[in-house]
Amino acid sequence: MVVGVQLDFKGATLEQYDEVLETGGYLPGGPSVSDALFHWVTKTDDGIRIIDVWESRQAFETYAAEHNPQAFHDAGAPEPPQIQFFEVHNYLTWGRRRG
Repeated sequence: MVVGVQLDFKGATLEQYDEVLETGGYLPGGPSVSDALFHWVTKTDDGIRIIDVWESRQAFETYAAEHNPQAFHDAGAPEPPQIQFFEVHNYLTWGRRRG
């Protein structure tokens, strides 16, 4: 089942996020991992929020466990994220339309 994942990093900055992205070999606007359907990040009043859509919760958990779960801590984020999961009824992607 497709899931949405919300990660709230209190006290983290967009600069720390950019460092984690670069350390992981990702480019802004570039491709993600195969089981991640969508990813975006924004600044919040008290840190940053990452929103992902994944093929499954298991795919997210496997990726998170295997790909440096301490990356944000290493970049200076003060605490682990608060994580929420959401069942996704539908999602849209570019280029797939009736007509």
